[in-house]
Formats: sequence, structure tokens, C-alpha cells
Amino acid sequence: MNKYDFMIKKSILLLALIHVGFGVVAQKARKKRPTRERSPQQELVYDNVNYLEAIKSVQFFPAEQENALPVIELHSGDRLALSFDDLRADVRNYYFSIEHCDANWNPSRLSPLEYAEGFNEERVLDYQTSVNTLQPYTHYRVDFPTSNIRPKLAGNYLLKVYEDADKSRLVITRRFYVLSPLMPVYTELFPSIDISKRNKNQKLNLRISTGGLTINNPYQDVKILVMQNNRPDIREWLTTPRFVNNNELIYNDNNTLDFAGGNEFRYIDLRSLRLASERVANIRLDSAVRIDLVPDEKYTDASYASVFDENGAFFIRNQDKASADTESDYAWVTFALLDDKGGDGAVYVVGGFNNYRLDEINRMAYNDSQKKWQGAILLKQGLYDYEYAYVNSSGEIDVSFSSGNHFETDNTYQILVYVRRQGTTWDELVGYADIDTVK
Repeated sequence: MNKYDFMIKKSILLLALIHVGFGVVAQKARKKRPTRERSPQQELVYDNVNYLEAIKSVQFFPAEQENALPVIELHSGDRLALSFDDLRADVRNYYFSIEHCDANWNPSRLSPLEYAEGFNEERVLDYQTSVNTLQPYTHYRVDFPTSNIRPKLAGNYLLKVYEDADKSRLVITRRFYVLSPLMPVYTELFPSIDISKRNKNQKLNLRISTGGLTINNPYQDVKILVMQNNRPDIREWLTTPRFVNNNELIYNDNNTLDFAGGNEFRYIDLRSLRLASERVANIRLDSAVRIDLVPDEKYTDASYASVFDENGAFFIRNQDKASADTESDYAWVTFALLDDKGGDGAVYVVGGFNNYRLDEINRMAYNDSQKKWQGAILLKQGLYDYEYAYVNSSGEIDVSFSSGNHFETDNTYQILVYVRRQGTTWDELVGYADIDTVK
């Protein structure tokens, strides 16, 4: 063997050893990589629910009507936009599917083949990580229906988002509505018939045209839901029309649809973390953003004052950065309500941002020395309407205990008409109206 051949064999052996060494190092590195903890299994609830505290800022509305009730017309080009943040800030394999429900949000006795076109499961592919925020997160978005999932029956639906195609690992459920516009809805607004409530309540009367539908038994086949400001906690069902006149159903009973008017929502502007808005007392930056709001006062007995609000809605906005979705930060916002009396009940901060749910996350504690209710909630930068709900020791809820009720209050009402046709086992949504009391 000459010297040249010896040097070649030596070089080949050295390269082989280096290759093996890199392989061992790579294997060790792979072994040290931490495994991602999957989302836990959850029990399905047929309601608007965030199943994990890490899921924040969920928005679900028609693509062209931000914060409206998520209603789309059957066999149309209407689309819904779902977006949410995951504060775990990694990338998860999220999937979504839909389920048809009856008017009371119980599962229908239908198979997915009967109510959905396509595969009824699709992966969430649109996601972005946050940029230069103290609170890291991953922002996800879905536009629905898609080419793979499309409702083919009118009625109530539940959208389910879950991890790794495992429907038991739920992270979000959201209600939405598919409308087949067969029965037009006409409304009239009056002060309450009850003299003691005339300055406080808003009375609705309804006239429903049966349109092209044949209703054999309107007392059994038709039911109507009326909600105030898209709120699941302020609603009323109608099952019996007062009059049936040719092709019209009249609902004008003096004892129904007599809603407390409430008051205009309180609001906060969190669009900027550089300049404090009028409701912000101070902004502090340390390991997180912390915002103290100016304490609110109770004005239960005060006269009505017209204030512009968004009827409980919230909007993700940012005045300091270009992208509100991925450059907006989260802040611990401390709410305070002055109250000399206190009480043995509990006070909650509620609004569209938390679906008006009464949870420990938005429950306030009473500070006896400062005579105020106080609590902190983690919110993304934006505009928020809110109000306070009081729950007494008996469990009774009063959503106007700090603001009062006024007939003049600007509210919206959503009217949903359901029909169960003879020979079918499901409820169809055949009429819908969204009215504003000011117009």
C-alpha cells in the first residue's frame, strides 16, 4: 500500500467516525426534547364554552358583521369567522366539526350524513404566533363553511374545536344558526303595559307570516325565541300565539316579551398601552401588563343618560401596532365598583367577551376597608363593553343592580322562529330578525 492509498483510507475512516458521532449527538438531542402535553379530555357542553383557561379572545360572527349573532343563510355564500388565542404559545393540531341540535340545544336524532355535506371534520390550518408581546400566544382562525364541511339543513348547530382529531379533547364549542328564510318576522315596540314598569321596560309584539309554509298546528309546531343583545341570560320563549289569522301568527299577550330595559353598557378602551384612555387610572409594565381602571359608581336610581355603546360586544383593536390579531398584548385589568353596602352575595363582571358567564375567573371580591368590589381579568387589547351582575345568597341574578332599568335604553333584540314539520324529527330555523330599539 502506497502512502497515497493509506491517506485516503484514513480520511474515509475519520469521516465515518464523525458521521457516527453526529448521529449519537442528534439522538441524544432528540431524547432531550420535551414532549408537548396534550389538551385534557373534556365533557361536551352544548353551549358557548372555552374549556381551557389558556384559550382566550374567542370571536365567532358573520364575516361581514363583526360581533353579530352567528347566523348564515342555508345554501348561500354566507360565511362565519372563528378566531381565538392559545396562551400556551405552541402550535397545536386543532380540528373542527359541526353537530345539528334542536331548538333547545339538545343533539338532534340525525347522523352527520343527514345534516352535513363533506367529511364533517377539517384541520385548522391558519395560525400565527404573537409578535413582541409580553404574553406569548398563538392566534388561530377558521372561515366556515368550507369546501369540506357545509350544513345542509336549517336549524341550530354546535361548532366543536378539539386537539389531534380527538373529539374528547375539546378546547372550544360555539353555537351558530343556519336560516332557511321562509317565515318573515315583523315587530312593534311599546312601553310596558304595566304602569309600574312603564319607564323601565320594553314591550315587544310580534307578527309572524307563515309565508310558503303550511302550519297544521301552530300551537305545537312553532316556537319562538327572543333574546336581548345576543344574551343567553336574557331571553324568553313563546309557544302559543294569541291569534291565528289566515297566514299570520300574532304574539301580543300583555304578559310576554316585557323586558327590563337595563342601561347602556359601561366600556373601556384598551387599544393603546402607551396612552391611558379616560377609564384607565394607570398602566404598569413588569413581567406582565397591569391596568387599573377608574372605579365605577352605582347609578341605579339616576336618570337615564344617553351614552354610545356596542350593546355588550367587544372588538380586538390596537392603536400602537399594525396587526391587532398578533401584535396586541394581554393585560391584567382590575375592575372596581364602589359600593357602601357590600352584601352577602357575589358580583361578576360580564359582557360579550365572556359570554355573560358567571365564573370564578370574573368574580369580584369585596374590600370592606375601601368599600368596593374588585377583581382582575386577563384581556387582550381592544374595546370592551361590560356591566356588573349581582347574585344573592339564594342564587337570584340581578344584572341591573348597579345601573338600573330605563325604557329609553338602546337595545337590540334577536327573534328566532323554529318549526318542526310533520313527519320530521328536527327543528328548522325558518325566521330571523334583528331589531334595534332606537331605529
